[in-house]
Amino acid sequence: MPYFDSPVDGTRLHYIDHGPATGPVAVFVASAYLGHEMWEYQTLPLAEAGFRCVALDRRGHGRSEDTWSGYDLDTLADDLHGLLDHLDLRGVTLVGHSVGTAEVIRCLTRHGSARVDRAVLVAGVSPGIVRSPNLPEGIDEAAVRADEELFRRDRAAYYTLLADDFFAVQFPANDVSPAYVRHLIDRCLVAEPRAATGVRAVVASLDVADELPGLDLPVLVVHGTHDTSAPLALTGERVARLVPDATLKVYENAGHGLFATHGERLTADLREFLEAGAVRTAEPAGAGAAAR
Repeated sequence: MPYFDSPVDGTRLHYIDHGPATGPVAVFVASAYLGHEMWEYQTLPLAEAGFRCVALDRRGHGRSEDTWSGYDLDTLADDLHGLLDHLDLRGVTLVGHSVGTAEVIRCLTRHGSARVDRAVLVAGVSPGIVRSPNLPEGIDEAAVRADEELFRRDRAAYYTLLADDFFAVQFPANDVSPAYVRHLIDRCLVAEPRAATGVRAVVASLDVADELPGLDLPVLVVHGTHDTSAPLALTGERVARLVPDATLKVYENAGHGLFATHGERLTADLREFLEAGAVRTAEPAGAGAAAR
């Protein structure tokens, strides 16, 4: 079972590494509360198709070691970059979901893009969703505090209560079985309370808007029209405006859990993006510029 030590404090972190060692590399960063298992509808078929798929369990999540500290965005981004260093990965496409998108962005702005060629931000809470002077239309802080109280009172009930909205099941095409919902809730409960509340604090204070114009690589933004956790207008649309080389793909009727409800479509879009990156990397020097 593969592990590496965080470059920050030595925390033992778990990851998966599937597919051929020589294939184009995608590194996946999960949502809050979840580990690598949330990406099964992407990592398995992509690995079977010849792509190398690596996915991290952030500290306190999945099979990674539980810690009291390190749930700030800089440390989480350093953990992610530590995985790239540990495996000596290059030409990487980073793929983040929800708060994982913030870890991807901070990893790039903090460590640069020497190892990373592309990024995908799926249903992201980036650049931030809570009301602030920079985001007057954001979610009210009182609503955030009430949500936090409910979460701390009964995490199991919280996940169960929000499951329908998470998957936007009011739309018939967004069909997820009760068994799958139960499975995902059980996986969420694996995250330690300290880890869960620590990552929630990152979301509550998140504002990476000023970092986005500095991203110097192609970025694919994937978002659903009915994402109640990260409303499209506050997140995906803002990212697409602020990143110089961004492509926005909007999934009609998709919610926050589009990695499951729209799993095949997301996998196809990731494959297309990965293949485009591989072709670009293989071009002789100057060929890309000449083609454009």
